[in-house]
Amino acid sequence: MAREMEILMANRQRTRRLDRKFIQRLAQEVLTELGVAKVELGLHFVSAKEMARVHEQFMNIPGSTDVITFDHGSNPPASVHGEIFISVQDAIAQAREFKTTWQSEVARYVIHGILHLLGFDDLQPDARKKMKQAENRLLKRMDARFDLRAVGKK
Repeated sequence: MAREMEILMANRQRTRRLDRKFIQRLAQEVLTELGVAKVELGLHFVSAKEMARVHEQFMNIPGSTDVITFDHGSNPPASVHGEIFISVQDAIAQAREFKTTWQSEVARYVIHGILHLLGFDDLQPDARKKMKQAENRLLKRMDARFDLRAVGKK
C-alpha cells in the first residue's frame, strides 16, 4: 500500500528543546501502525499561554490544557487531515503528577491527538476507557521501539 505522509511541525515554545525529526518519525510510526495511508498532519508545540488562548478561542474553556486536536476532514481509517496542539509546559506538569517523563507525556499527546483524528472520543466514560487503552497500547509499542527521551534534545 502506497503511503502519502506529510507531517509538519511548528515549535513555538521555549520551555524545552525538541527533536523535530524524531517527533515526525514517531508520529509516522504511530500512523503506520494504525494503517493510515494518507496523512496531512500539523503538530504545534506551544507555550501554556498560547494553549490557553487556543483553548478559550475554539472551545470556550479558560486556561491551558495538554492537547487540542482539530480535524480538517479526516476519513478514518484511510486518511488523517488535521492539527494537534501540544503544551510542553502541561506535559512537564503532568509528568510530575504521574511520575513519568515529560518526553513520554509529549509522545502520549501525539498519540492521543492522532487517535482523535481517527474518530476516538474521550467525552463519555466508555469511549474514554477505549481511547485510553488504545493510547496506552500504542505508547508501550513506541516505547519498545524508540527511546522516547529522544523527543527532547540534550
